[in-house]
Amino acid sequence: MDESIKQFVAKAGAFKLKDHDPGYKGNYSKDQAGDLLEEYKEAMEELQEKLYASNSYSVLLIFQAMDAAGKDSAIKHVMSGLNPQGTQVFSFKQPSAEEYDHDFLWRHYKALPEKGRIGIHNRSHYENVLVCKVHPELVLKENIPGISSTEQLDDRFWKQRYESIKGFEEHLTRNGTLIFKFFLNVSRKEQKERFLERINDPLKNWKFSAFDVNEREHWNEYMEAYEEAINRTSTEDAPWYIIPADHKYITRMLIGQIIKTRLEQLQLNMPSLSDADMEGLKLSKERLMNE
Repeated sequence: MDESIKQFVAKAGAFKLKDHDPGYKGNYSKDQAGDLLEEYKEAMEELQEKLYASNSYSVLLIFQAMDAAGKDSAIKHVMSGLNPQGTQVFSFKQPSAEEYDHDFLWRHYKALPEKGRIGIHNRSHYENVLVCKVHPELVLKENIPGISSTEQLDDRFWKQRYESIKGFEEHLTRNGTLIFKFFLNVSRKEQKERFLERINDPLKNWKFSAFDVNEREHWNEYMEAYEEAINRTSTEDAPWYIIPADHKYITRMLIGQIIKTRLEQLQLNMPSLSDADMEGLKLSKERLMNE
C-alpha cells in the first residue's frame, strides 16, 4: 500500500478516533490539493474505461459520516470526471415496509454494481450498526424472531451483526468487488459551523433539517458506534479509510488519491483480441473502405 495512504487506514482492533485529526491539512495548500485532485480524476477516468472494458471487477465506494461532513460534495467533486454510464449512485434513507420485510442486507445487495461498473453508496449497510446502535428501537421494526425489546439487543446480537457485514463483504471481495469504505471524520465544532451556514444562507436553507441538530445531541454515542464498527469490520481486503473532513479540499483530494492508487494496483488492461477477431477487424475495415 502507498505509504502516504497508510496513515488513513484503520487497523482493526486498534483504531481510536482520537488518533485521527479531523482538521488535518498536511503540507497541502488549497490550490495544490485542487491540482492533485484534477490529476487523480484524469487518471480515474482512464482506469474506469479499463475497468468497464475488462468486465472482471466491480468497485463499491461506501461513504459514511455524521451530517454535514461533506459526503454529497465529495461524491460530486471526486466523481465528476467519471462516465455516468459506468457509475451508479444510491443514497440510503430509512427502510421501506418492503425492505423491513427482508434481512437488513437485502436492499444493499440489490444495489451492488455489476462487473465493470462503479457503485457509490451514500450511507450503506453500516447504518444498521450505527444509527440502529444509537436508536436500538429501530431494530424492532425488522421483526427478528426472538427480539421483542431493546433489552434483548445485547453484545452477542451486535457481534453477530458485525459478523454478517464482514461475511457479506468477504463474499463480494472473493467474487471480484473492490470495496472502499470512507469515514469522513468531521469535528463537532466544524459540524456546528456548517449547520449555522445552512441556516444563515438562504440558498442553503433547504439543506438544513432540525432532525440533524437532534442527532447532534447523540454525538458521543455515534462516535462510540463508529469506533466499534470500524474496529470490527476493517479488513485487509475491505479497509476503512478515516478521511479528515474539516477541510473539504483535503477530503476530496485524499479520496481521489486512494481510489486512483487502488485501481492502479489491479493492473487493468484493455482486452486483447484473438487472431480471429483481428482478422474480422481487417475484413470489416476493407469492406468499409470499399464502399
